[in-house]
Amino acid sequence: MDTRTERSKGAHSKHQMPETELSADTVVVGAEMRQFWVDAENLPLLPDMRPTSTVRDSLYELIPLGPREEKLISTQPFLRLQQVKQLGFVYRVWPGATHTRYEHSLGSYHLAVRALRALLQRGEAGGLDGVSVKSIQALVVATLLHDIGHYPYSHTIEELGHPIVRHEQVGRSIIEKSEIATILERDYQLAPDRVANFIDPQKSTRWPEDDALLSHLLSGALDVDKLDYLPRDARGCNVPYGGVDVSRLLGALRVHPDVRGQRQIVVTHKGISPLHSLLHARQEMFDNIYWHHTIRALQIMLVRAVQDALTEGNITAEQLVGHDDESLLMALLEPQMPASSRALAEALKLRRPYKEILEVSRLAGRLFHRLEALFWDAERRRRIEKALTAELASALNTEIADYEILFDIPRPEKWEMNVWIWFEQPPVGMETLMPWVEVTGLQPDDLARYEQHQRRIRLVAAERLRPLLLEHKDDLLLPTLDQLL
Repeated sequence: MDTRTERSKGAHSKHQMPETELSADTVVVGAEMRQFWVDAENLPLLPDMRPTSTVRDSLYELIPLGPREEKLISTQPFLRLQQVKQLGFVYRVWPGATHTRYEHSLGSYHLAVRALRALLQRGEAGGLDGVSVKSIQALVVATLLHDIGHYPYSHTIEELGHPIVRHEQVGRSIIEKSEIATILERDYQLAPDRVANFIDPQKSTRWPEDDALLSHLLSGALDVDKLDYLPRDARGCNVPYGGVDVSRLLGALRVHPDVRGQRQIVVTHKGISPLHSLLHARQEMFDNIYWHHTIRALQIMLVRAVQDALTEGNITAEQLVGHDDESLLMALLEPQMPASSRALAEALKLRRPYKEILEVSRLAGRLFHRLEALFWDAERRRRIEKALTAELASALNTEIADYEILFDIPRPEKWEMNVWIWFEQPPVGMETLMPWVEVTGLQPDDLARYEQHQRRIRLVAAERLRPLLLEHKDDLLLPTLDQLL
């Protein structure tokens, strides 16, 4: 009998899983007998308590949840993620992109369970033989909570740097100090800092060996985070990018000692093609979605609105942590906020993005590099934005507010391919275990060079100023910019 009921996105159904679908059994891992819940085919389903409810998800149909996971997703910090869009302002261009960090967190959790299940099936032959159940549980929980500290509007606010701390650090604080810590200690018998280490590793962290091994499933070249957000983002935007054969890639996972004898998460030769697709899906999404000029303009408008409010002391970095998308925008519109913050927030609310007046590529050489350096110094960037508007207003004898011309400098992305490929029967000339670079011939620098040429720096301005500034781009804008830099 099917007792499943359809719920809205992000909602979970409070029904018992059918008795016929699951049974208690034991799985031998190393020398210990450990209990897992298995499906009708006697395959490990969850390294956890018996599932008691499900979430109906747009990508994966049904996601089973145990009673402890239900407690975690019912906490206030996790529920906040229902009001934080996964892609920030992308919905202003692609209206369907309204999916949230809540959905993505559940999806990543589901893929972590699937990856672990695939490895558990392997037993001693490239599986999780000897791996601690506590390490498995810590990974599952960490995956569910990996975005718990995210600020509103995706990664936008983090581009400000100090005093904004990384969302991973915020997540650590929430995991260690909120009601989540109590659930981890009482229900999972897990130390909160152990879970937080998967999300926010510290240089001083002394990892249990099994934790270090499994951490690559959450953060790495083929992590479940990317495996969920790329297809999810592509579906939300209804674009033909982001396609990855997730099932084939998860099925290709193995645990295997590397050349130094240390266990690693590797992929078989069957995972080469889907892993290659993952790399290119990520780049295509940056090219077409994440770096879209309108979305970037909206993001940098928010950055400046928040920066001015922080500088004037109208809001603190700590206060930003508790906001969701809507509440942050409403806070920036409050009367006590600086005029610039209120004006920019109003433009964001009414979808009035600034327009591009100048685009600079890496081939511009010195100009590009001097502009790029401003990414790492948000306060200097703000000073130059103000100085540039003052100079142009004087030269053009027109009124320009000091927040009406802004720099859009995308963050440089990391392209790492520290993945090992395993061949059960290696082709002649190849070894059983080889690094990705030697198997495919693709260097991380190949993608990095492409990214460098695609990542453009832009000047954007209020729409009313665009015709005038474009008219004087060569005789006034560029020389003034060169002088100020």
